[in-house]
Amino acid sequence: MKRTRLWAGLAGAAAVATGVTFWAIQSDSAELPDSKSMSATQKARETGRLLQTALKQQQQHDSEAATRSYKRVLDLDPDNKFAWYGLGVVAQTSGNTFGARTAYDKALKIDPSFMSALYTEAMMLKSSDPDRAVELLKRAVAAEPKAAMLNMQIGQILAAKGRDKEAKDAFRRAVAADPSFRPQVPKAYRDSASHSPTSSPTEDNE
Repeated sequence: MKRTRLWAGLAGAAAVATGVTFWAIQSDSAELPDSKSMSATQKARETGRLLQTALKQQQQHDSEAATRSYKRVLDLDPDNKFAWYGLGVVAQTSGNTFGARTAYDKALKIDPSFMSALYTEAMMLKSSDPDRAVELLKRAVAAEPKAAMLNMQIGQILAAKGRDKEAKDAFRRAVAADPSFRPQVPKAYRDSASHSPTSSPTEDNE
């Protein structure tokens, strides 16, 4: 995966969470066509239209309508990771952490390397379930090893838990990938961040 795809995924997560979208919005229809009578092309077209409609509804802060639209997508395509992710964002925005986590996990079951879901769920769980957050971020790093921001987040969570050796390694990886991140490394770890990492994310013990 190219680095630009990573940041596009993270930007997409932020855009959905804040209700911002650059997609062209088509008019909504009152009735969902009978999926049994639709061709694969028709289903794909309707799915795309419904996803766009759902984003528009999120932009308008209409969570109930957005939820209905995403569920209509899933009626057509039960394994649509974008619909599950959208339901997660709607639930998280509404304060339903359990519902958000369930939806994000559904998206990740479909695509274990779905960057937006990995990052967004990790940030949601950063305080309440730091171990799970680190696990998700490491999965994201496995898909994009040189992602400085992901390694910074891992380092911050591990540092807060007092797991200094692992935190130092994460900060080193972040700075090695992008030296401009060095000033953001906590002072206690800043000197060690100048050295090369001693282990990879998959070698760290939880």
